[in-house]
Amino acid sequence: MVDQSIAGLVKAMANASEGDRSGRARIVILLLCFGLAAAMLLSLMSGASDASAVSVLKDWLLGAAPSDAALSARDSLIIYDIRLPRIILGMLVGAALAVSGAVMQGLFRNPLADPGLIGVSAGSSLGAVTIIVLGATVLAPVTTLLGTLALPLAAFFGGLASTLVLYQVATRRGQTSVATMLLAGIALAALAMALTGILIFMADDRQLRDLTFWSLGSLGGATWAKIGSVGPIIITALAAMPFLARGLNALALGEATAGHLGIPVQRLKYTAIIGVSAAVGAAVAVSGGIGFVGIVVPHLLRLLIGPDNRYLLPASALLGASLLLLADAVARTIVAPAELPIGIVTAIAGAPFFLWILLRKRGVVDL
Repeated sequence: MVDQSIAGLVKAMANASEGDRSGRARIVILLLCFGLAAAMLLSLMSGASDASAVSVLKDWLLGAAPSDAALSARDSLIIYDIRLPRIILGMLVGAALAVSGAVMQGLFRNPLADPGLIGVSAGSSLGAVTIIVLGATVLAPVTTLLGTLALPLAAFFGGLASTLVLYQVATRRGQTSVATMLLAGIALAALAMALTGILIFMADDRQLRDLTFWSLGSLGGATWAKIGSVGPIIITALAAMPFLARGLNALALGEATAGHLGIPVQRLKYTAIIGVSAAVGAAVAVSGGIGFVGIVVPHLLRLLIGPDNRYLLPASALLGASLLLLADAVARTIVAPAELPIGIVTAIAGAPFFLWILLRKRGVVDL
């Protein structure tokens, strides 16, 4: 009863100081739903090919006999087997990166935090580079056994291994230090990048080209098989994240205060770390390195709807998915018939925004 009274008082104080933005948050989330639908439609119709999604949909819904069967078969192949898997994978990856960024910012109580801080991205990259460079020699039996799943699985387990090491380093006597986790994450990321550099030094020209394109991020390899391998992991992690909202809200007041409010702080940290590791590791495994989504999306939404994670987390998922679909549409069309790595597009859009955030924090610019 006392905890409920304290929680109510804290909420009332937050509403009084920041203004109750719950109504605005609901409207923004509704608009983001429409925005995601529009982004999906635009992505479905964008590409180097002139395949018509409208004619394919009409044939599927109305069962009309196409005037050119070969053309209709080609359009169906492009829509169902190339663009549609790419859209679904882009939504999963964008949502995973954005929600993970929001959770990390809440956990570290820092709006500039990013999933890369805990070394997940670097560990995933090390796993992927290992398969690309050694997959035809030392690890040939593994790649033969796993086939096309070797790369995403290696990236996922690389991120998971780095997270487990990080958790062991940062945990002492059953308590996980966020500051130690941050410093250890930076050290582990540097070590993973050093090992990645050694592998890159060993790579041949063809492998270097694959490494360069993969490191810049792309959804070009999207297939239904890849969605089936990483989709359940990302969806499970995303479904679990909203249950952390109340704890992250309380954690903003400090760990001691959150503990007094009845929040199991240690369990909250552990769950957040595992959830972020699973989501980011799986996302990096199939898309490569895509930056700035985890920083820009949560921070932009925090300016619009406030810091309440009950609304921030679902809004981040919607906006992250929409922005990545739009970035992918640009990447596919701006240099058609070639394809620009999607990481370049997100960096061009995200870097100026990130600099604006830094300047605003220094008081150089105002909102």
